[in-house]
Amino acid sequence: MKDQKIMLVDGMALLFRAYYATAQSGYIRRTKSGIPTNAIYGFVRYLWDAVQLYNPTHIACCWDVSSKTFRTEEFAAYKGNRSAAPDDLIPQFDLILEVTESMGIPNLSAPGYEADDCIGTISRELEADMEVLILTGDHDMLQLVDERTSVIIMKKGYGNYKVYTPESLMEEKELTPAQIIDMKALMGDASDNYPGVKGIGEKTAIKLVKEYGTIAGILENLDQLTPSIRTKIEKDLDMLHMSHRLAAIHREVPVVCSLDASLLLLEDDIVLTKFEELEIKSLCSMLGVGVF
Repeated sequence: MKDQKIMLVDGMALLFRAYYATAQSGYIRRTKSGIPTNAIYGFVRYLWDAVQLYNPTHIACCWDVSSKTFRTEEFAAYKGNRSAAPDDLIPQFDLILEVTESMGIPNLSAPGYEADDCIGTISRELEADMEVLILTGDHDMLQLVDERTSVIIMKKGYGNYKVYTPESLMEEKELTPAQIIDMKALMGDASDNYPGVKGIGEKTAIKLVKEYGTIAGILENLDQLTPSIRTKIEKDLDMLHMSHRLAAIHREVPVVCSLDASLLLLEDDIVLTKFEELEIKSLCSMLGVGVF
């Protein structure tokens, strides 16, 4: 299976990106009966552009199924700053699962865990047998990069990507994948709403991790730090350790990705039926469906 590769898709990252890319213009694509489909339409376009560019043989979509996870149990404010999904996006959450299903793409999730954890688990299980590509907009996923797993970050604009390998990650950030977790633990994450060490930003976090290697290395050398940095870390030690646990993607969650089920093989009739139902049939030519 060395010539095979699987693309693991961060479903919510694609769906939200697709929604806001068009919603900001004020136009929401809808069916004749009024069902919003702009996020679905954009999702398929984003997904298929990446498929055509990176040519995976297999594909699976991972989803966040609940706002309650082991992270919110540990830190109630985790992601507590997120606003509710827009009304026009809500009906598209279930519909996108029907769309991916019609394309023969498995929808995977694990209660109590996030899509990141599912992707981390599956990549760990499959990378010995095949190349793994992770499609996301979330830089937290960079901790999953290794010799067999690349992270494809969607940049602003359609068809614009940055591919991270261990080499390109080191070149850009001068950090190893594991050090991404240490950096996040120190600086926190405003998007996920955990603080890290108060007063330590990205620049200082990267400098400390580069110099001492790990959080443990930093803590062993507190006497080498400036009094200001040392005081900040000592004052927020519990938060530092908790932020490290929140930042780390769990790679042993109860999720299974079948290679047979994830083989990329479109069945024209099924795709056509679902796309016609949602009045997005114009996408079929992009997918090569119904074109003879």
